[in-house]
Amino acid sequence: MNIKIIGVGKLKEKYLKQGIAEYAKRLSKFCKFQVVEVPDEKAPEKLSSAEMEGVKEREGERILAKIKEREYVYALAIEGKERSSEEFAKELDRLTTYGHSDITFVIGGSLGLSPAVMKRSDVQISFGRFTLPHQLMRLVLTEQVYRAYMINAGSPYHK
Repeated sequence: MNIKIIGVGKLKEKYLKQGIAEYAKRLSKFCKFQVVEVPDEKAPEKLSSAEMEGVKEREGERILAKIKEREYVYALAIEGKERSSEEFAKELDRLTTYGHSDITFVIGGSLGLSPAVMKRSDVQISFGRFTLPHQLMRLVLTEQVYRAYMINAGSPYHK
């Protein structure tokens, strides 16, 4: 099983890097785990809607360049379907049972994901209606992937 998170922008915060590294180490018992960073598009604070779409499009091209054809892709999006941790664990288990050994999660930049990335995704997932920094989402997602493996292993980690 290969799990990949593609995130826009470089993670700078030490505490987030440490948290992701800890869960990545724990995940190594279950899967090959990696985080791939793609550069964010430099843009001024105030953008027109056309400029925003252009930023998302350029970031989207960078994201799509990191996705192989055989990968099953989750796009993290507020409008995606919410799941409980148990539902997410079952979903990952079903995917592996039915031959999806390469699962990729995509976290967009501050403006979200391009229509092309959304179209390429197999499914959209939401972690709720809260707006969270996309850098923090990498840690939250990594922990939830680990939690899913622990639920599927029958571990008491998930209480």
